[in-house]
Amino acid sequence: MTDETAGTRGAGGTPPGREVRVVLVDDHRMFRAGVQAEIGRTETTGVDVVGEAGDVEQAVSVITATRPEVVLLDVHLPGGGGVEVLRRCASLMGSVDSPVRFLALSVSDAAEDVIGVIRGGARGYVTKTITGADLVDAIFRVSDGDAVFSPRLAGFVLDAFASTDAPPVDEDMDRLTQREREVLRLIARGYAYKEVAKQLFISVKTVESHVSAVLRKLQLSNRHELTRWAAARRLV
Repeated sequence: MTDETAGTRGAGGTPPGREVRVVLVDDHRMFRAGVQAEIGRTETTGVDVVGEAGDVEQAVSVITATRPEVVLLDVHLPGGGGVEVLRRCASLMGSVDSPVRFLALSVSDAAEDVIGVIRGGARGYVTKTITGADLVDAIFRVSDGDAVFSPRLAGFVLDAFASTDAPPVDEDMDRLTQREREVLRLIARGYAYKEVAKQLFISVKTVESHVSAVLRKLQLSNRHELTRWAAARRLV
């Protein structure tokens, strides 16, 4: 993405002079800084990053205060994840005339994550391998009301919503709280208890309590069975 290219057209082919206000939600500060450096140059990209947040509480506060056109939302966040941000913002801003639209931007390409945030109200889902130019283009498209997905992920959504019947309910997953699901995914991906605690900003003892609750609710004996259970549901 160069200044020469942006001189006559915005990045990704966006019209010159148009701006989209964006809030960036991700729990990794270095990643937020990188995205800010790549797309947050209003004069060249048309994207104005008006706020940042690293967890659910911060995200809800910043989004409701700034009312951006688009929120770039990570799926896994301390405090309940991207789905919790969507739920709380919908509750607080349901009657706002100019809607805030959400574009999930995550390292995860798991079907469970994609379908979860789309059902929660996100307009699209792209992975962090996306280029800066393509991300700017996705932001503008979502701000216009389009649905945007990385190519492989679109299939998950089509499969999930192809049936006119109500989506199937996973009764086992429904037994788990949002925090228990977050711990489950990380444990199933091979994280040690200390690593899970650091990732979710909780104590090791709290992680142990969540793992015990997950094993009890799912009637599993150990983390190896838990990993197989999660893999069978494409959660890892």
